[in-house]
Amino acid sequence: MIQDVKKQAESKMQKTLDAFKADLTKVRTGRAHTGLLDHVMVDYYGNPTPVNQVGNVTLIDARTIGVQVWEKNMVAKVEKAIRDSDLGLNPAANGDVIRVPMPALTEERRRDLTKVVKGEAENARVAVRNIRRDANNDCKNLLKDKSITEDEERRAQDDIQKLTDKYIVEVDKALAEKEKELMAV
Repeated sequence: MIQDVKKQAESKMQKTLDAFKADLTKVRTGRAHTGLLDHVMVDYYGNPTPVNQVGNVTLIDARTIGVQVWEKNMVAKVEKAIRDSDLGLNPAANGDVIRVPMPALTEERRRDLTKVVKGEAENARVAVRNIRRDANNDCKNLLKDKSITEDEERRAQDDIQKLTDKYIVEVDKALAEKEKELMAV
């Protein structure tokens, strides 16, 4: 029973960490990477479809993403979707290839993005702590139901705290990496 509570807590904490890392990839640095366009949706015959499902997304060079659209009539729609996204990008169509140059980040924009990333990290830490709280409550309920002893409950809470500490350190590591990446010119 305690094992189930711990496994469930660890699973949820891992999902929180994965979601945080996925959010970090969406924060734009000066360098281009194909994952940047993953959440951009195109109107594909009435259905919102990710860009990477209507064409090949590749890196042309370190600061340019290329989108090779499979259907010629979709080029304008993909270009518009990228332009209208919240990424602040200005794509240029050249035949059936769309070039998406990455503008250089200003110092002020880098600081703003760092603040955004720190906020995301704090949200991830809060989520991990909430999972700890829920797991500890589950242990207390097991104790109330007399399914476990007080010693087992205390040990379980210590283990859950160690898990929490481990995942908060992981969040902090990912944050430090992203901050370093953002501030690199």
